[in-house]
Amino acid sequence: MANLLLPLLLAPAFLRLARMNSVMWFRRDLRLHDNPALAAADSHGEKTACMVMIDSALWPTWGAAKQAYLVDSLSSLDASLDGKLIVRHGDPIEEVLSVAKAANATKVFCAADFTTPGIERDQKVKDVLAANGIEFEIVGSNYAVAPGRVNKPDGTPYKVYTPFYKNWLVHGWRAPLEMNLSRNWISDVESDGLPVVQMPAGMERSVAGEAAALERFDAFLKTGVKSYKDLRDRADVDGTSRLSVALKWGEIHPRTILAELGESEGEETFRKEIAWREFYADVLFHNPHTVTEYLNPAFANMEYNSGELADQHFDAWKQGKTGYPFVDAGMRQLLQEGWMHNRVRMVVASFFVKDLHLEWQQGAAWFFELLKDADVASNQHGWQWTAGCGTDASPYFRIFNPITQGLKFDPNGKYVRKYIPELRHIDGAAVHEPWDQGDGYANGYAKRIVDHATELDESLRRYSEIKK
Repeated sequence: MANLLLPLLLAPAFLRLARMNSVMWFRRDLRLHDNPALAAADSHGEKTACMVMIDSALWPTWGAAKQAYLVDSLSSLDASLDGKLIVRHGDPIEEVLSVAKAANATKVFCAADFTTPGIERDQKVKDVLAANGIEFEIVGSNYAVAPGRVNKPDGTPYKVYTPFYKNWLVHGWRAPLEMNLSRNWISDVESDGLPVVQMPAGMERSVAGEAAALERFDAFLKTGVKSYKDLRDRADVDGTSRLSVALKWGEIHPRTILAELGESEGEETFRKEIAWREFYADVLFHNPHTVTEYLNPAFANMEYNSGELADQHFDAWKQGKTGYPFVDAGMRQLLQEGWMHNRVRMVVASFFVKDLHLEWQQGAAWFFELLKDADVASNQHGWQWTAGCGTDASPYFRIFNPITQGLKFDPNGKYVRKYIPELRHIDGAAVHEPWDQGDGYANGYAKRIVDHATELDESLRRYSEIKK
């Protein structure tokens, strides 16, 4: 009798296995290539529901530039998934469970989020799913080496980049994952559709998505990476990879990039830039308060400007009307493209903090509003590095001269003339000092709102006060 009942007892388990489905929750990994979470979801069961959240708590905090880019990237992802991307608006704690139930899924997969709000959200999602008999599994991350993995010999985190980089290299990373997807996407789960977003007035729309990212990377390998060390700081040439937006949204994985880099000086310099991104993620992971607070708390006691004049200076900086051409060209590039050259980012941030004496959080918030690649760790800690309160040994004396920086990294004035039409009548390097030209202000370019030499001395005075 027992032998006769055995097939009947086994049948329900077999049927449950045959009907087992999964959910892939896309977040900052909007790609099909080298995606461990997607591979795990696809191999888990018969079919996979691919979903993305328009989180009602996060979405309003992003500027229209990021929103529009994300919508375009998700449209590209949807096409890669044969039009079967499930879009939900609202609270992920509710919507992920809803999709999992509708898909008859036994497991939800996603990549790790290392921000404090993301970690807390994921725990709540995990608890809700578990209460409904559904597993939640985090597979992989948006980094070659996840935050928290690279530490000093005594187990404490690094606060300085160079030793972090050396240990990051020793730690190493996995090779890109070969993807053999079954493409059995679930299509009968309700989707709210993608939001309609208008770009900020005057800003160009970028080409988004995994295919565009891979194409850009391929072009960079062929024509740009070898000269990257020499040209990456030149604002007047296309000497950078322009992959920051793709890395932000996970349209390409950093280890996909690292796997293709050789040992030339240009490739080594580019590898270091990938490591900077991972260093800042690690610093934020260990110091989550530094999204808004000073890594070096002494700088909270520095004297900063406020009041009507400070507000006017802030507005002039945002509009690219400070009277310093290299600074203004960068700010106008930001308004026009939702992106800014990295060298120029440092110059405009230095001008903001050390010439205008405004707190870094204000500038970082403006960048986060307009930059399509605004990653919270890189943005906040890039600003703190420039402001002198971040990860560096003796940083505050690094005060960029906006004139000499322009002369060095835009030697013929091409970058300035591209973004400042009021100065296009000035040839060559003279465009960086229109006040020395008889017709420098003929087309209405703004006069300098501060004197750099005076403000440099003032910055050092204020720094000396907090040192006391």
